[in-house]
Amino acid sequence: MATQDSVYKNTTLPSNTVFIRTFMRILPKGRRGLSMGLPLLSVTALPLLLMLSFSSKAESQLQLEPCYLDGLSEKVECGSLTLPENYDAPDGNTIEVHFARLPAIKPTPGKQPLLLISGGPGQSAIDSAEMFDLLFSKVRRKHDLILVDQRGTGRSNALTCPTELLGDALEINDETQPMPELMRQCYEQLSGDVRFYDSQSALKDLEQVRAHLNINSWHVYGISYGTRMAQLYMRHHPEALKTVTLDGVVPMQESVMAIGPAISNAMDGVFAQCAADESCQQRYPNLKAQLDKLSDELSQKPKQVAILDPLSAESKTFLITQTKLLSSLRMALYSPQSRSLIPFIIDSAANGNVQPLLGLQGSEEEMGLAMGMHLAVVCSEDAGRVSELAKQELKHHSHLSKTLIELFDAACPIWNMPQVGEDFSQPIDSSIPTLLLSGEHDPVTPPAWGELAAEKLGNRLHLISPYATHGVIMQSCAPKLVHQLIEDNSLDNIDSECMGDDTHRAFYLNANSVEPTTRL
Repeated sequence: MATQDSVYKNTTLPSNTVFIRTFMRILPKGRRGLSMGLPLLSVTALPLLLMLSFSSKAESQLQLEPCYLDGLSEKVECGSLTLPENYDAPDGNTIEVHFARLPAIKPTPGKQPLLLISGGPGQSAIDSAEMFDLLFSKVRRKHDLILVDQRGTGRSNALTCPTELLGDALEINDETQPMPELMRQCYEQLSGDVRFYDSQSALKDLEQVRAHLNINSWHVYGISYGTRMAQLYMRHHPEALKTVTLDGVVPMQESVMAIGPAISNAMDGVFAQCAADESCQQRYPNLKAQLDKLSDELSQKPKQVAILDPLSAESKTFLITQTKLLSSLRMALYSPQSRSLIPFIIDSAANGNVQPLLGLQGSEEEMGLAMGMHLAVVCSEDAGRVSELAKQELKHHSHLSKTLIELFDAACPIWNMPQVGEDFSQPIDSSIPTLLLSGEHDPVTPPAWGELAAEKLGNRLHLISPYATHGVIMQSCAPKLVHQLIEDNSLDNIDSECMGDDTHRAFYLNANSVEPTTRL
Protein backbone atom coordinates (compact mmCIF):
# COMPACT_ATOMS: atom_id res chain seq x y z
CA MET A 1 0.00 0.00 0.00
CA ALA A 2 1.38 3.41 -0.91
CA THR A 3 2.48 5.63 1.96
CA GLN A 4 1.34 8.78 0.17
CA ASP A 5 -2.15 9.68 -0.98
CA SER A 6 -3.28 6.97 -3.37
CA VAL A 7 -4.96 8.03 -6.58
CA TYR A 8 -7.51 5.56 -7.91
CA LYS A 9 -8.65 6.22 -11.45
CA ASN A 10 -11.10 4.17 -13.45
CA THR A 11 -9.12 1.40 -15.05
CA THR A 12 -10.46 0.94 -18.55
CA LEU A 13 -11.64 -2.62 -18.85
CA PRO A 14 -11.89 -4.26 -22.25
CA SER A 15 -14.61 -2.67 -24.32
CA ASN A 16 -17.81 -4.66 -24.47
CA THR A 17 -17.75 -6.05 -27.95
CA VAL A 18 -20.86 -7.48 -29.48
CA PHE A 19 -20.09 -11.01 -28.41
CA ILE A 20 -19.81 -9.91 -24.80
CA ARG A 21 -23.05 -7.95 -25.07
CA THR A 22 -24.77 -11.02 -26.40
CA PHE A 23 -24.17 -13.10 -23.32
CA MET A 24 -25.96 -12.10 -20.20
CA ARG A 25 -24.51 -8.75 -19.44
CA ILE A 26 -27.30 -7.50 -17.26
CA LEU A 27 -26.40 -3.86 -16.83
CA PRO A 28 -28.49 -0.74 -16.62
CA LYS A 29 -27.82 1.29 -19.71
CA GLY A 30 -26.09 4.60 -19.29
CA ARG A 31 -25.44 4.12 -15.58
CA ARG A 32 -21.90 2.86 -15.44
CA GLY A 33 -21.23 0.59 -12.55
CA LEU A 34 -24.76 -0.11 -11.38
CA SER A 35 -25.75 -3.34 -12.88
CA MET A 36 -27.59 -6.53 -12.81
CA GLY A 37 -26.45 -9.78 -11.42
CA LEU A 38 -26.76 -13.31 -12.25
CA PRO A 39 -26.06 -16.18 -9.92
CA LEU A 40 -24.32 -17.08 -6.75
CA LEU A 41 -23.16 -20.06 -4.84
CA SER A 42 -24.10 -21.59 -1.53
CA VAL A 43 -21.58 -20.44 1.04
CA THR A 44 -20.30 -22.17 4.14
CA ALA A 45 -21.26 -19.98 7.07
CA LEU A 46 -18.14 -19.16 9.06
CA PRO A 47 -18.35 -17.25 12.32
CA LEU A 48 -16.59 -13.92 12.22
CA LEU A 49 -14.01 -15.00 14.78
CA LEU A 50 -13.01 -17.94 12.62
CA MET A 51 -12.75 -15.64 9.62
CA LEU A 52 -10.17 -13.62 11.53
CA SER A 53 -7.83 -16.59 11.33
CA PHE A 54 -6.98 -15.54 7.78
CA SER A 55 -6.19 -11.95 8.73
CA SER A 56 -2.51 -12.35 9.52
CA LYS A 57 -1.50 -11.81 5.90
CA ALA A 58 -3.17 -8.39 5.95
CA GLU A 59 -1.52 -7.04 9.09
CA SER A 60 0.72 -4.67 7.11
CA GLN A 61 -2.33 -3.06 5.51
CA LEU A 62 -4.48 -2.28 8.54
CA GLN A 63 -4.43 1.47 7.87
CA LEU A 64 -6.65 2.93 5.18
CA GLU A 65 -5.00 5.45 2.87
CA PRO A 66 -6.47 8.74 1.64
CA CYS A 67 -7.35 8.43 -2.04
CA TYR A 68 -9.26 10.05 -4.86
CA LEU A 69 -11.93 8.24 -6.84
CA ASP A 70 -13.17 9.35 -10.24
CA GLY A 71 -16.07 11.75 -9.97
CA LEU A 72 -15.54 12.61 -6.29
CA SER A 73 -13.90 15.91 -5.45
CA GLU A 74 -12.96 15.07 -1.88
CA LYS A 75 -10.52 12.50 -0.60
CA VAL A 76 -12.00 9.26 0.65
CA GLU A 77 -10.29 6.19 2.12
CA CYS A 78 -8.99 3.16 0.25
CA GLY A 79 -7.47 -0.11 1.36
CA SER A 80 -6.85 -3.70 0.38
CA LEU A 81 -6.53 -7.08 2.02
CA THR A 82 -4.26 -9.91 0.97
CA LEU A 83 -6.57 -12.92 1.06
CA PRO A 84 -6.29 -16.57 0.02
CA GLU A 85 -7.34 -17.26 -3.53
CA ASN A 86 -8.48 -20.65 -2.21
CA TYR A 87 -9.75 -20.45 1.37
CA ASP A 88 -9.14 -24.18 1.77
CA ALA A 89 -5.43 -23.57 1.09
CA PRO A 90 -4.65 -20.40 3.09
CA ASP A 91 -0.90 -20.77 2.52
CA GLY A 92 -1.29 -20.95 -1.26
CA ASN A 93 -1.79 -18.21 -3.83
CA THR A 94 -3.24 -14.90 -2.67
CA ILE A 95 -5.18 -12.02 -4.21
CA GLU A 96 -5.56 -8.38 -3.26
CA VAL A 97 -9.18 -7.47 -2.54
CA HIS A 98 -9.62 -3.70 -2.73
CA PHE A 99 -12.23 -1.60 -0.99
CA ALA A 100 -13.08 2.04 -0.36
CA ARG A 101 -14.85 3.89 2.43
CA LEU A 102 -16.76 7.09 1.76
CA PRO A 103 -16.87 8.52 5.30
CA ALA A 104 -20.10 9.89 6.70
CA ILE A 105 -20.41 13.66 6.37
CA LYS A 106 -21.37 13.91 10.05
CA PRO A 107 -20.24 10.69 11.75
CA THR A 108 -22.83 9.65 14.30
CA PRO A 109 -22.30 7.01 17.01
CA GLY A 110 -24.40 3.90 16.49
CA LYS A 111 -24.94 4.44 12.75
CA GLN A 112 -23.82 1.36 10.87
CA PRO A 113 -22.24 1.62 7.40
CA LEU A 114 -23.99 0.78 4.14
CA LEU A 115 -22.32 -1.88 1.99
CA LEU A 116 -23.03 -1.41 -1.73
CA ILE A 117 -22.82 -4.51 -3.94
CA SER A 118 -22.58 -4.09 -7.72
CA GLY A 119 -23.95 -6.36 -10.40
CA GLY A 120 -22.80 -7.98 -13.60
CA PRO A 121 -21.53 -10.23 -12.33
CA GLY A 122 -18.19 -8.69 -13.13
CA GLN A 123 -18.55 -4.99 -12.38
CA SER A 124 -16.43 -2.86 -10.09
CA ALA A 125 -18.15 -1.26 -7.11
CA ILE A 126 -15.33 1.27 -6.66
CA ASP A 127 -15.73 2.50 -10.24
CA SER A 128 -19.35 3.30 -9.32
CA ALA A 129 -18.38 5.57 -6.42
CA GLU A 130 -19.66 8.75 -8.04
CA MET A 131 -23.09 7.28 -8.77
CA PHE A 132 -23.39 5.60 -5.38
CA ASP A 133 -22.43 8.85 -3.66
CA LEU A 134 -25.15 10.70 -5.58
CA LEU A 135 -27.87 8.12 -5.00
CA PHE A 136 -27.12 7.61 -1.32
CA SER A 137 -26.22 11.19 -0.39
CA LYS A 138 -28.88 11.26 2.34
CA VAL A 139 -27.61 8.02 3.82
CA ARG A 140 -24.05 9.31 3.77
CA ARG A 141 -24.93 12.24 6.01
CA LYS A 142 -24.60 9.91 9.01
CA HIS A 143 -23.42 6.57 7.59
CA ASP A 144 -20.21 5.47 5.90
CA LEU A 145 -20.58 3.96 2.42
CA ILE A 146 -18.43 0.87 1.81
CA LEU A 147 -17.49 -0.28 -1.71
CA VAL A 148 -15.71 -3.58 -2.30
CA ASP A 149 -14.38 -4.69 -5.67
CA GLN A 150 -15.45 -8.32 -5.68
CA ARG A 151 -12.64 -10.74 -6.44
CA GLY A 152 -12.14 -10.93 -10.20
CA THR A 153 -13.44 -7.39 -10.81
CA GLY A 154 -12.04 -3.87 -10.91
CA ARG A 155 -8.87 -3.61 -8.84
CA SER A 156 -9.28 -7.05 -7.26
CA ASN A 157 -7.44 -9.07 -9.93
CA ALA A 158 -9.98 -8.45 -12.68
CA LEU A 159 -10.43 -11.53 -14.86
CA THR A 160 -10.76 -9.86 -18.25
CA CYS A 161 -10.31 -11.13 -21.78
CA PRO A 162 -7.96 -9.30 -24.18
CA THR A 163 -10.02 -7.32 -26.68
CA GLU A 164 -7.73 -8.28 -29.53
CA LEU A 165 -9.23 -11.77 -29.38
CA LEU A 166 -12.51 -10.39 -30.64
CA GLY A 167 -11.51 -8.12 -33.48
CA ASP A 168 -13.36 -4.92 -34.37
CA ALA A 169 -16.84 -5.06 -32.89
CA LEU A 170 -18.28 -3.16 -35.84
CA GLU A 171 -16.76 -5.30 -38.57
CA ILE A 172 -16.84 -8.85 -37.19
CA ASN A 173 -19.52 -11.34 -38.14
CA ASP A 174 -20.58 -12.51 -34.71
CA GLU A 175 -22.80 -15.17 -36.27
CA THR A 176 -19.78 -17.12 -37.54
CA GLN A 177 -17.14 -16.55 -34.85
CA PRO A 178 -15.48 -19.74 -33.51
CA MET A 179 -16.85 -19.28 -30.01
CA PRO A 180 -15.27 -22.34 -28.32
CA GLU A 181 -11.82 -21.32 -29.57
CA LEU A 182 -12.32 -17.71 -28.46
CA MET A 183 -13.43 -18.88 -25.05
CA ARG A 184 -10.39 -21.12 -24.71
CA GLN A 185 -8.02 -18.31 -25.68
CA CYS A 186 -9.66 -16.05 -23.13
CA TYR A 187 -9.46 -18.71 -20.42
CA GLU A 188 -5.77 -19.33 -21.04
CA GLN A 189 -4.94 -15.65 -20.51
CA LEU A 190 -6.81 -15.15 -17.23
CA SER A 191 -4.73 -14.22 -14.20
CA GLY A 192 -6.33 -16.47 -11.61
CA ASP A 193 -7.76 -19.92 -10.94
CA VAL A 194 -11.38 -19.40 -11.97
CA ARG A 195 -12.61 -22.11 -9.58
CA PHE A 196 -12.20 -19.65 -6.72
CA TYR A 197 -13.90 -16.62 -8.26
CA ASP A 198 -17.41 -17.65 -7.35
CA SER A 199 -19.86 -16.03 -4.98
CA GLN A 200 -18.93 -18.36 -2.13
CA SER A 201 -15.38 -17.05 -2.01
CA ALA A 202 -16.58 -13.48 -2.56
CA LEU A 203 -18.87 -13.68 0.46
CA LYS A 204 -15.94 -14.81 2.60
CA ASP A 205 -14.03 -11.78 1.32
CA LEU A 206 -16.84 -9.48 2.45
CA GLU A 207 -16.68 -10.97 5.92
CA GLN A 208 -12.93 -10.37 5.94
CA VAL A 209 -13.44 -6.72 5.02
CA ARG A 210 -16.10 -6.35 7.71
CA ALA A 211 -13.76 -7.78 10.33
CA HIS A 212 -10.86 -5.67 9.11
CA LEU A 213 -12.92 -2.48 9.45
CA ASN A 214 -14.21 -3.51 12.90
CA ILE A 215 -17.82 -3.36 11.74
CA ASN A 216 -20.21 -5.34 13.95
CA SER A 217 -23.03 -5.16 11.43
CA TRP A 218 -23.95 -3.15 8.37
CA HIS A 219 -26.79 -2.33 6.03
CA VAL A 220 -26.62 -3.87 2.56
CA TYR A 221 -27.84 -2.65 -0.83
CA GLY A 222 -27.49 -4.99 -3.81
CA ILE A 223 -28.44 -4.33 -7.40
CA SER A 224 -29.07 -7.07 -9.95
CA TYR A 225 -26.44 -9.77 -9.43
CA GLY A 226 -25.73 -7.91 -6.20
CA THR A 227 -29.18 -9.00 -4.99
CA ARG A 228 -28.04 -12.61 -5.18
CA MET A 229 -24.94 -11.77 -3.16
CA ALA A 230 -27.12 -9.95 -0.62
CA GLN A 231 -29.49 -12.91 -0.33
CA LEU A 232 -26.60 -15.29 0.25
CA TYR A 233 -25.38 -12.93 2.93
CA MET A 234 -28.82 -13.14 4.55
CA ARG A 235 -28.68 -16.92 4.45
CA HIS A 236 -25.19 -17.42 5.82
CA HIS A 237 -24.43 -14.38 7.99
CA PRO A 238 -27.74 -12.88 9.18
CA GLU A 239 -26.04 -11.57 12.31
CA ALA A 240 -23.98 -9.21 10.12
CA LEU A 241 -26.96 -7.44 8.54
CA LYS A 242 -29.18 -4.67 9.90
CA THR A 243 -31.32 -4.08 6.80
CA VAL A 244 -31.24 -5.25 3.19
CA THR A 245 -32.36 -3.56 -0.03
CA LEU A 246 -32.71 -5.70 -3.16
CA ASP A 247 -33.00 -3.71 -6.40
CA GLY A 248 -33.75 -5.62 -9.61
CA VAL A 249 -34.16 -8.91 -7.80
CA VAL A 250 -32.69 -12.23 -8.91
CA PRO A 251 -34.46 -14.82 -6.72
CA MET A 252 -32.57 -17.88 -5.58
CA GLN A 253 -35.17 -20.09 -7.29
CA GLU A 254 -34.36 -18.78 -10.78
CA SER A 255 -31.48 -19.31 -13.18
CA VAL A 256 -30.63 -16.28 -15.24
CA MET A 257 -30.28 -18.55 -18.23
CA ALA A 258 -34.06 -18.27 -18.40
CA ILE A 259 -34.29 -14.52 -19.05
CA GLY A 260 -35.42 -14.89 -22.67
CA PRO A 261 -39.14 -14.51 -21.90
CA ALA A 262 -38.47 -11.39 -19.80
CA ILE A 263 -36.63 -9.77 -22.71
CA SER A 264 -39.44 -10.61 -25.12
CA ASN A 265 -42.09 -9.33 -22.72
CA ALA A 266 -40.21 -6.07 -22.26
CA MET A 267 -39.94 -5.52 -26.02
CA ASP A 268 -43.62 -6.38 -26.47
CA GLY A 269 -44.30 -3.74 -23.82
CA VAL A 270 -42.58 -1.13 -25.99
CA PHE A 271 -44.72 -2.11 -28.97
CA ALA A 272 -47.93 -2.04 -26.91
CA GLN A 273 -47.10 1.28 -25.29
CA CYS A 274 -46.32 2.87 -28.65
CA ALA A 275 -49.52 1.48 -30.18
CA ALA A 276 -51.55 2.95 -27.30
CA ASP A 277 -49.98 6.39 -27.76
CA GLU A 278 -51.60 8.29 -30.64
CA SER A 279 -48.49 10.28 -31.57
CA CYS A 280 -46.21 7.25 -31.44
CA GLN A 281 -48.67 5.10 -33.37
CA GLN A 282 -48.92 7.70 -36.13
CA ARG A 283 -45.16 8.11 -36.34
CA TYR A 284 -44.37 4.38 -36.16
CA PRO A 285 -47.49 2.48 -37.31
CA ASN A 286 -45.78 -0.83 -38.15
CA LEU A 287 -43.05 -1.08 -35.55
CA LYS A 288 -43.13 -4.80 -34.74
CA ALA A 289 -43.54 -5.77 -38.39
CA GLN A 290 -40.55 -3.59 -39.27
CA LEU A 291 -38.37 -5.28 -36.67
CA ASP A 292 -39.48 -8.78 -37.63
CA LYS A 293 -38.80 -8.13 -41.31
CA LEU A 294 -35.38 -6.58 -40.67
CA SER A 295 -34.39 -9.36 -38.28
CA ASP A 296 -35.41 -12.04 -40.79
CA GLU A 297 -33.46 -10.32 -43.58
CA LEU A 298 -30.32 -10.10 -41.43
CA SER A 299 -30.63 -13.74 -40.42
CA GLN A 300 -30.39 -14.63 -44.11
CA LYS A 301 -27.68 -12.14 -45.03
CA PRO A 302 -25.88 -9.56 -42.87
CA LYS A 303 -25.57 -6.09 -44.39
CA GLN A 304 -22.41 -4.02 -44.82
CA VAL A 305 -22.78 -0.27 -44.41
CA ALA A 306 -20.16 2.48 -44.60
CA ILE A 307 -20.37 4.57 -41.43
CA LEU A 308 -18.50 6.91 -39.11
CA ASP A 309 -17.43 5.17 -35.92
CA PRO A 310 -19.36 6.95 -33.11
CA LEU A 311 -16.36 6.66 -30.78
CA SER A 312 -13.44 7.52 -33.07
CA ALA A 313 -15.19 9.37 -35.97
CA GLU A 314 -13.19 7.18 -38.36
CA SER A 315 -14.69 5.80 -41.56
CA LYS A 316 -15.46 2.13 -41.09
CA THR A 317 -17.56 -0.69 -42.36
CA PHE A 318 -20.42 -1.69 -40.10
CA LEU A 319 -21.48 -5.29 -40.62
CA ILE A 320 -25.03 -5.48 -39.29
CA THR A 321 -26.05 -8.94 -38.16
CA GLN A 322 -29.22 -10.20 -36.57
CA THR A 323 -27.39 -10.65 -33.28
CA LYS A 324 -25.98 -7.11 -33.29
CA LEU A 325 -29.41 -5.67 -34.02
CA LEU A 326 -31.26 -7.62 -31.34
CA SER A 327 -28.48 -7.33 -28.74
CA SER A 328 -28.36 -3.55 -29.09
CA LEU A 329 -32.13 -3.27 -28.81
CA ARG A 330 -32.11 -5.59 -25.82
CA MET A 331 -29.58 -3.40 -24.02
CA ALA A 332 -31.66 -0.33 -24.87
CA LEU A 333 -34.44 -1.80 -22.73
CA TYR A 334 -32.38 -1.36 -19.57
CA SER A 335 -32.84 2.38 -19.07
CA PRO A 336 -35.77 4.72 -19.72
CA GLN A 337 -33.56 7.03 -21.77
CA SER A 338 -32.50 4.42 -24.32
CA ARG A 339 -35.86 2.64 -24.18
CA SER A 340 -37.55 5.82 -25.40
CA LEU A 341 -35.37 5.68 -28.54
CA ILE A 342 -36.27 2.13 -29.56
CA PRO A 343 -39.11 2.98 -32.00
CA PHE A 344 -36.95 5.61 -33.70
CA ILE A 345 -33.98 3.22 -33.96
CA ILE A 346 -36.07 0.39 -35.42
CA ASP A 347 -37.81 2.65 -37.92
CA SER A 348 -34.53 4.26 -38.99
CA ALA A 349 -32.76 0.94 -39.47
CA ALA A 350 -35.70 -0.50 -41.40
CA ASN A 351 -35.44 2.48 -43.76
CA GLY A 352 -31.72 2.16 -44.30
CA ASN A 353 -30.37 4.58 -41.68
CA VAL A 354 -28.27 2.57 -39.23
CA GLN A 355 -26.51 5.52 -37.58
CA PRO A 356 -28.96 5.60 -34.61
CA LEU A 357 -28.43 1.87 -34.10
CA LEU A 358 -24.70 2.37 -34.33
CA GLY A 359 -24.82 5.17 -31.77
CA LEU A 360 -26.70 2.92 -29.40
CA GLN A 361 -24.08 0.23 -29.81
CA GLY A 362 -21.23 2.69 -29.37
CA SER A 363 -22.64 4.07 -26.14
CA GLU A 364 -22.23 0.64 -24.54
CA GLU A 365 -18.47 0.50 -25.05
CA GLU A 366 -17.64 2.39 -21.87
CA MET A 367 -19.24 -0.18 -19.59
CA GLY A 368 -16.74 -2.39 -17.78
CA LEU A 369 -17.27 -6.10 -17.22
CA ALA A 370 -14.76 -8.75 -16.17
CA MET A 371 -15.86 -11.54 -18.49
CA GLY A 372 -13.70 -14.24 -16.92
CA MET A 373 -15.28 -13.68 -13.52
CA HIS A 374 -18.73 -13.34 -15.11
CA LEU A 375 -18.42 -16.76 -16.69
CA ALA A 376 -17.04 -18.28 -13.50
CA VAL A 377 -20.17 -17.25 -11.63
CA VAL A 378 -22.69 -18.15 -14.32
CA CYS A 379 -21.12 -21.49 -15.18
CA SER A 380 -20.98 -22.46 -11.51
CA GLU A 381 -24.31 -21.18 -10.34
CA ASP A 382 -26.74 -20.94 -13.27
CA ALA A 383 -25.88 -23.03 -16.30
CA GLY A 384 -26.14 -26.32 -14.43
CA ARG A 385 -29.58 -25.47 -13.08
CA VAL A 386 -31.16 -25.55 -16.55
CA SER A 387 -32.03 -28.96 -17.96
CA GLU A 388 -31.24 -29.91 -21.54
CA LEU A 389 -34.97 -29.96 -22.30
CA ALA A 390 -35.37 -26.46 -20.89
CA LYS A 391 -32.38 -25.30 -22.93
CA GLN A 392 -33.96 -26.58 -26.11
CA GLU A 393 -37.21 -24.79 -25.29
CA LEU A 394 -35.34 -21.56 -24.61
CA LYS A 395 -33.39 -21.87 -27.85
CA HIS A 396 -36.67 -21.98 -29.73
CA HIS A 397 -38.05 -19.03 -27.79
CA SER A 398 -35.93 -16.34 -29.42
CA HIS A 399 -32.70 -15.70 -31.28
CA LEU A 400 -31.13 -14.02 -28.24
CA SER A 401 -31.99 -16.95 -25.97
CA LYS A 402 -30.41 -19.30 -28.48
CA THR A 403 -27.27 -17.15 -28.74
CA LEU A 404 -26.96 -16.89 -24.98
CA ILE A 405 -27.24 -20.61 -24.38
CA GLU A 406 -24.81 -21.43 -27.17
CA LEU A 407 -22.23 -19.09 -25.69
CA PHE A 408 -22.43 -20.68 -22.25
CA ASP A 409 -22.40 -24.15 -23.79
CA ALA A 410 -19.11 -23.14 -25.40
CA ALA A 411 -17.58 -21.53 -22.31
CA CYS A 412 -18.69 -23.63 -19.36
CA PRO A 413 -16.88 -26.87 -20.29
CA ILE A 414 -13.67 -24.82 -20.51
CA TRP A 415 -14.21 -23.00 -17.19
CA ASN A 416 -15.12 -26.37 -15.62
CA MET A 417 -16.55 -24.80 -12.48
CA PRO A 418 -17.75 -26.75 -9.43
CA GLN A 419 -21.54 -26.76 -9.35
CA VAL A 420 -23.85 -25.43 -6.67
CA GLY A 421 -25.92 -27.87 -4.63
CA GLU A 422 -29.68 -28.23 -4.69
CA ASP A 423 -30.02 -26.13 -1.54
CA PHE A 424 -28.71 -23.12 -3.47
CA SER A 425 -32.11 -22.73 -5.16
CA GLN A 426 -34.11 -22.55 -1.95
CA PRO A 427 -35.77 -19.20 -1.16
CA ILE A 428 -34.23 -17.14 1.61
CA ASP A 429 -35.97 -17.52 4.97
CA SER A 430 -35.26 -14.38 6.98
CA SER A 431 -36.78 -11.78 9.30
CA ILE A 432 -34.23 -9.06 8.45
CA PRO A 433 -36.05 -5.87 7.34
CA THR A 434 -35.87 -6.18 3.55
CA LEU A 435 -36.97 -3.71 0.89
CA LEU A 436 -37.43 -5.19 -2.58
CA LEU A 437 -37.55 -2.87 -5.62
CA SER A 438 -38.83 -3.88 -9.06
CA GLY A 439 -39.47 -1.99 -12.29
CA GLU A 440 -42.60 -2.73 -14.31
CA HIS A 441 -40.59 -2.51 -17.55
CA ASP A 442 -37.50 -4.40 -16.33
CA PRO A 443 -36.24 -6.58 -19.21
CA VAL A 444 -34.34 -9.06 -17.05
CA THR A 445 -35.57 -9.10 -13.44
CA PRO A 446 -39.34 -8.64 -13.74
CA PRO A 447 -41.58 -7.91 -10.74
CA ALA A 448 -42.60 -11.57 -10.60
CA TRP A 449 -39.01 -12.39 -9.65
CA GLY A 450 -39.26 -9.97 -6.74
CA GLU A 451 -42.35 -11.82 -5.56
CA LEU A 452 -40.46 -15.12 -5.72
CA ALA A 453 -37.62 -13.72 -3.64
CA ALA A 454 -40.10 -12.42 -1.05
CA GLU A 455 -41.71 -15.83 -0.59
CA LYS A 456 -40.17 -16.56 2.83
CA LEU A 457 -39.06 -13.10 3.88
CA GLY A 458 -41.06 -12.45 7.03
CA ASN A 459 -40.28 -8.74 7.27
CA ARG A 460 -40.34 -7.39 3.74
CA LEU A 461 -41.87 -4.73 1.52
CA HIS A 462 -41.93 -5.22 -2.25
CA LEU A 463 -42.42 -2.01 -4.23
CA ILE A 464 -42.99 -1.90 -7.99
CA SER A 465 -42.29 1.29 -9.91
CA PRO A 466 -44.80 1.48 -12.79
CA TYR A 467 -42.38 3.37 -15.05
CA ALA A 468 -38.97 1.97 -14.14
CA THR A 469 -36.82 -0.46 -16.07
CA HIS A 470 -33.74 -2.03 -14.45
CA GLY A 471 -32.28 -0.29 -11.42
CA VAL A 472 -35.23 1.33 -9.65
CA ILE A 473 -32.93 3.34 -7.37
CA MET A 474 -31.97 5.51 -10.36
CA GLN A 475 -35.48 6.12 -11.67
CA SER A 476 -37.72 6.86 -8.71
CA CYS A 477 -37.95 8.16 -5.16
CA ALA A 478 -36.32 4.93 -3.94
CA PRO A 479 -33.22 6.70 -2.50
CA LYS A 480 -35.51 8.46 -0.03
CA LEU A 481 -37.14 5.18 0.95
CA VAL A 482 -33.83 3.38 1.43
CA HIS A 483 -32.67 6.25 3.63
CA GLN A 484 -35.79 5.89 5.77
CA LEU A 485 -35.28 2.13 6.08
CA ILE A 486 -31.68 2.58 7.22
CA GLU A 487 -32.47 5.37 9.68
CA ASP A 488 -35.29 3.41 11.33
CA ASN A 489 -33.92 -0.13 10.92
CA SER A 490 -37.54 -0.82 10.07
CA LEU A 491 -40.03 -0.83 7.20
CA ASP A 492 -42.84 0.54 9.36
CA ASN A 493 -42.51 4.22 8.48
CA ILE A 494 -41.79 3.96 4.78
CA ASP A 495 -44.20 6.12 2.78
CA SER A 496 -44.16 4.51 -0.65
CA GLU A 497 -46.80 6.71 -2.31
CA CYS A 498 -44.11 8.54 -4.30
CA MET A 499 -43.27 5.33 -6.16
CA GLY A 500 -46.38 5.97 -8.24
CA ASP A 501 -45.18 9.38 -9.41
CA ASP A 502 -45.25 9.72 -13.19
CA THR A 503 -41.61 9.56 -14.30
CA HIS A 504 -42.19 7.99 -17.72
CA ARG A 505 -40.25 9.12 -20.77
CA ALA A 506 -42.13 9.80 -23.98
CA PHE A 507 -40.95 7.98 -27.08
CA TYR A 508 -38.68 10.01 -29.33
CA LEU A 509 -40.64 11.24 -32.35
CA ASN A 510 -38.50 14.05 -33.74
CA ALA A 511 -36.02 16.72 -32.69
CA ASN A 512 -38.81 18.66 -30.99
CA SER A 513 -39.77 15.77 -28.72
CA VAL A 514 -39.41 16.51 -25.03
CA GLU A 515 -39.13 13.79 -22.41
CA PRO A 516 -39.82 14.26 -18.69
CA THR A 517 -36.91 14.38 -16.29
CA THR A 518 -36.46 11.43 -13.96
CA ARG A 519 -36.63 12.47 -10.32
CA LEU A 520 -34.40 10.81 -7.75
